[in-house]
Amino acid sequence: MSISGSLANAMSGLNAAARAAEVVSANVSNALTEGYGRRELDLAARSLGGNGAGVGVVGVSRKVDERVIGERRLADSQLAYSSASAEFLSELQSLLGLPDDPGSVSGLITKFEATLIEAASRPDSEPRLQAVLNSASALATKLNQTSDSIQTIRLAADSDINNQVGSLNAGLARIADLNGDIRTQLAAGYDATALMDQRQQAIDSIAQIVPMKQVPRGNGQIALFTPGGAILLDGRPATIGFSPVGTIVPQMMAGTSSLSGLTLNGVPVSAGPGGPMAGGSLSGLFAVRDDQAVVAQSRLDAVARDLIERFADPSVDPTLTAGDPGLFTDAGVALNPANEIGLSGRLSVNSLVDPANGGALWRLRDGLAASAPGDVGNATLLNALTDALGAPRVPASGGFIGAARSAVGLAGDMASLVNIDLRAAEADKSFGLAKVDTLKSLELQAGVDTDHELQNLLLVEQAFAANARVVTTVDEMIQTLLRL
Repeated sequence: MSISGSLANAMSGLNAAARAAEVVSANVSNALTEGYGRRELDLAARSLGGNGAGVGVVGVSRKVDERVIGERRLADSQLAYSSASAEFLSELQSLLGLPDDPGSVSGLITKFEATLIEAASRPDSEPRLQAVLNSASALATKLNQTSDSIQTIRLAADSDINNQVGSLNAGLARIADLNGDIRTQLAAGYDATALMDQRQQAIDSIAQIVPMKQVPRGNGQIALFTPGGAILLDGRPATIGFSPVGTIVPQMMAGTSSLSGLTLNGVPVSAGPGGPMAGGSLSGLFAVRDDQAVVAQSRLDAVARDLIERFADPSVDPTLTAGDPGLFTDAGVALNPANEIGLSGRLSVNSLVDPANGGALWRLRDGLAASAPGDVGNATLLNALTDALGAPRVPASGGFIGAARSAVGLAGDMASLVNIDLRAAEADKSFGLAKVDTLKSLELQAGVDTDHELQNLLLVEQAFAANARVVTTVDEMIQTLLRL
C-alpha cells in the first residue's frame, strides 16, 4: 500500500472515530431523556479502483423496539380509560357515602326512621315532630345535592372531552409537520434522528387520549391508525370534531341533539366499546358522561321514587286520596312515573307539614290532608309511616334485581353496586398500571445502556489512537524521505 493510501485510510479512520465519539456522547447524555432512541454509527468499507480506501460513515441509525413501544402505547390508553372510570366511581361513592356513615343516603334514611319511632313514642311532642321534618328534609336535600353533583361531573367530563379533542388535533398536526421535516432532512442527506425523537414524544403525548398503532411509510414517514380502524394520520392528519355544552341536566342523553358525539373528518364516529375511537381517556370520559353517570342518576331516581311511593299510599295515610302527594313529593306535586328522570334532584318534603312554608307539624301525626288537629296522643299515623319505611317493596325502576327490600335496604344496595363497580375498575387500573410498568421496563432495556456505551468509547479511543499512530508513522516516513 502506498504512503498516500495509508494516510487516507488513517484519516478516514480518524473521521469515523470522531463521529463514533459524538454518537456515544449523545447516547450517554440522553440516557434519561424521554423518547430518545439510541444511536448507532453505520460504517462501510470504501474502495477506490478495486483497492481498499479506508472506512466511510454511511449515517447514524436510530435503534428502538417499535413493537414494545406500540404495546406500551396501547397499555397507556387502556390505563387512562380505567383511570377515568375509577375516578368517577370513587367520587360517586364519596357522594353517596358508605352505609355506616351517618351522612350517607342509607344513614339519613336510618336517622329518619329513628325520628319517626321517637315521635311515635311521644306524638304530642312538637320537638319530636320537628325532628321528623328535619330528618326528612335532610334526606331530600342529600338526594338533591347528589343528583346535582352527578350532573356537575357529567359537565366536567364534557369539558374534558373538548380539551382532549383539542390536544389530539394539535398533536396530530404536530406529528404531520414532523413527518414533513423528516422527509426533507432525509432527502437532503442529513441526520433526522433528533426529529424522530420529537415525533415519538409527540405520539406518546396523545397515545393516552386515543389508542393508536404506528405503521411505517416510505422516506421515514409513519401513519397512525386506531385499533378500531379509524385513520388518524396518513399523509394528512384527521380532524376530530366535538361541540361542548354549557350545562347538563339529567334529561340530556347521548344520541340526541342535546349532547355532542365525536366526528372524524365530519363523519360521526363512536367512542364506545367496539367503536373506531374506543379505548383511551377520551372513550373513558364519554363512558362517564353518557353511561356510568346516567346509570348512577337512574338508581338515585329509583330511590327517590321508592320514598315517594311508600308514603303516597292512602292505606298509610287515610286522609289522602289516590293521586295526592304524600310526605315526599316531586317538587311539590304527586309522582308522575313517566317523568322519573331527574326525580332525585326534585325530591322535596310536602309543604303541608312544614311551618316555614305555611304547613303544620301536627299533620305528621294526624294526616297530611287533615283539616284540624286530632288527638295529640294518637300515634297511629306515625307508626304507619315507620312501617311503610321499613316495608319490603320491589323497586319499580333503576335496574335493581327484582327482590323486595326496605328503603334503607334499597339505598344500601345502591351503595353496594357502586362499591362493586369501583372494585372492578380499580382492579382494571392496577392491572393496567402493572402492564405499563412492565412494558416501560422492556422499552428502557432496549434504550441506552451507559456501561455498554462507555465500553464502546474505550474502543473508539483505541481506534483513534491506532489511526493517529499511523498518521504519525506516515509523517515520520515522509520526513525521512525528504531528508535523503
